[in-house]
Amino acid sequence: MARANQARLNLQSLRDNLALARRLAPASRVMSVVKANGYGHGAVTVARALAPLSDALAVACIEEAMELRAAGLETPVLLLEGVFEASELAIAARENFWVTIDNRQHLGWLEEARLPAPLRCWLKVDTGMHRLGVPAAETADYHQRLAVSNNCQGDIVTCTHFASADDLGSNQTNEQLALFERATAGLSGLRSAANSPGVLGWPASHYDWIRPGYMLYGNTPFQEPHPNTNALKPVMTLCSSVISLREVAVGETVGYGASWSAQRQSRIATVSIGYGDGYPRMAANGTPVLVNGHRAPLAGRVSMDMITVDVTDLPEVNIGDEVVLWGEDLPVGEVAAHANTIGYELTTRMPSRTPRVVID
Repeated sequence: MARANQARLNLQSLRDNLALARRLAPASRVMSVVKANGYGHGAVTVARALAPLSDALAVACIEEAMELRAAGLETPVLLLEGVFEASELAIAARENFWVTIDNRQHLGWLEEARLPAPLRCWLKVDTGMHRLGVPAAETADYHQRLAVSNNCQGDIVTCTHFASADDLGSNQTNEQLALFERATAGLSGLRSAANSPGVLGWPASHYDWIRPGYMLYGNTPFQEPHPNTNALKPVMTLCSSVISLREVAVGETVGYGASWSAQRQSRIATVSIGYGDGYPRMAANGTPVLVNGHRAPLAGRVSMDMITVDVTDLPEVNIGDEVVLWGEDLPVGEVAAHANTIGYELTTRMPSRTPRVVID
């Protein structure tokens, strides 16, 4: 019999989260972000569910986009990081990929290219993230050159990306929006700024296109409660099962490095999941898991293939009982906080060793 660990995917929850994004920004078109293997959920699986309900999809690079085309998906796909060499522009034109223009090299390649068809272009403006994007003061110049290029067709979408939108108490998002407004004043075409926290918490950022990503998978980008996140439904439930049980006497230790010691007579359950299966190695003692729906704390260091859990205070626990590592009743962000990271990292680093099982 196979190990019980699996990542269960509820695709109806995925669709419901997209519907929430549309309700929050009813005047905006929706670009569903499926980069990084669909945030670890499986790019093709989630794209097939999202594409009929989306105006476009987005990925990081052309390799991710080609995977969607190979699976038969025909929805327009934006390359969020643009192209990495000039030859990719012809592929983008052939496959109906939209391209991000981030710098003068991108613009020069586009202007000089001989393409089978013109491209839809998104002009990225740096309003404070300082990672990608043209200088805000040069936005109009880039926009004008795109507008007269024979290789650019349709409405130019001028876009930006927020640095701190997940912090609702930060003023940086307002500052970025103000700079974006100044940079795009008088320009034709469309605008886009809202990522998941923008969609959920910054309605002034919705503009013509929203770009939800993390929220589609049912997870809140905020540390604090927000009413718009209450309707989010986790898509992934990471689960496994108890494979062994033992009594541990007072003073005895559990796991590598003896990092946990019993302060009382304790009952320890061993669960067949570890960092080789996507569970974070840095999860600290006390990190919650659900055993038969009841919370129980991690007891001992995470191993490659196993974890150990203190089930002393739980009702009867038996070998084979289900253990949920994160999901509907245990947010991935809560688990991530115990590992000094974020939920984005936990889902996107989910390895192929852990099978994705679709429930719909």
